[in-house]
Amino acid sequence: MVKKLENAPVINSTPDAYLELRDKAMHSPGIGTTHNMRSVLSVIFIPPLMCRKYTLQEKYNVWASKSKSGVSALWPETLAANLMTKVPKLVIPVYFFGGVYDYTVSYTLAKEYLEKLQAPIKGFYTFKHLAHSPIFEEPERVKEIMLKDVLNANASLAD
Repeated sequence: MVKKLENAPVINSTPDAYLELRDKAMHSPGIGTTHNMRSVLSVIFIPPLMCRKYTLQEKYNVWASKSKSGVSALWPETLAANLMTKVPKLVIPVYFFGGVYDYTVSYTLAKEYLEKLQAPIKGFYTFKHLAHSPIFEEPERVKEIMLKDVLNANASLAD
């Protein structure tokens, strides 16, 4: 997989050959959506469809919006953006959930950014055994953080 990724030609942006390999390359070692994910279908697609609380329209909306997120027309700008210089300060509370195995969003860079960011309340929550989606892998801990910290405008459970 590394050789395939290295051989993907780069032409002014992220190469299509790389993007075609990206998800598979990230999911098999557990550094993509979830740490233990072996199937996008069973981990990402089916759970929203099985949720009894969602209406049929809401289930459709989950996937209609999912299809428009990720790699898009704004991909080059997204990759080039340096939030440390573009957004050094916010006037709202900021909470980051970071999975140590997350290579979709760099755990290290996210932590570094939050440390430098000026905000009235900041909380970084490390998930030591997870990748990009703590809400899927540790929903009870996420719920606890939302209820105890986010809704109460503090960061008592943060690292």
